Amino acid sequence: RLDMILIPKVGVPQDVYAIDVLVTQIEQAKKREKKLGFEVLIETALGMANVEAIAQSSKRLEAMSFGVADYAASCRTRSTVIGGVNEDYSVLTDKDEAGNRQTHWQDPWLFAQQRMLVACRAYGLRPIDGPFGDFSDQDGYISAARRCAAAGYEGKWAIHPSQIELANDVFTPSEKEVEKARRILQAMEEAAKAGRGAVALDGRLIDIASIRMAEALIQKADAMGGK
Repeated sequence: RLDMILIPKVGVPQDVYAIDVLVTQIEQAKKREKKLGFEVLIETALGMANVEAIAQSSKRLEAMSFGVADYAASCRTRSTVIGGVNEDYSVLTDKDEAGNRQTHWQDPWLFAQQRMLVACRAYGLRPIDGPFGDFSDQDGYISAARRCAAAGYEGKWAIHPSQIELANDVFTPSEKEVEKARRILQAMEEAAKAGRGAVALDGRLIDIASIRMAEALIQKADAMGGK
């Protein structure tokens, strides 16, 4: 019944290759026809430095997860909550006319998440965000999940039952989003019949790139709906 193996703390492609060799030998010895898939945890500075090479390390590889806790420890990040933010990681605005300044908190995980995301999308893997440790802070979890969903992540870990519904709500496309995507496809289909490569919809330009984004969203909605 085993479908996939999660490999933690992958630092170099050879880590995945070694497991691939072992699994291949076992499958051959047991005459197993169903091939196991791999998911890897990118949770060290070394793994992040080699994430593009790791993404190409095995045909079994299906997904990557960002292990934020061990990544923070590896980078010596001053983190107070697993996957959370820190008020010291912020910027000050310039002074206004009255001499006042505002503080804007920043996301300390943005670079790592974006780098892993790009590696996944470049080589056909599913990017998954890691845990948010304070399961009593639902707003914090939702905020972190929304940032990743907006960037292109397909899911986020839930380390407590209370986080499962939150993750499903965030990563499932809303009816409004799906309806808009279908309207984009319809508008572009009509434009193609008229010999146009772009068209305006709701006061905004849409073109072939809009089709790709709309199709990706609809595919995700259909998959989640069991279609």
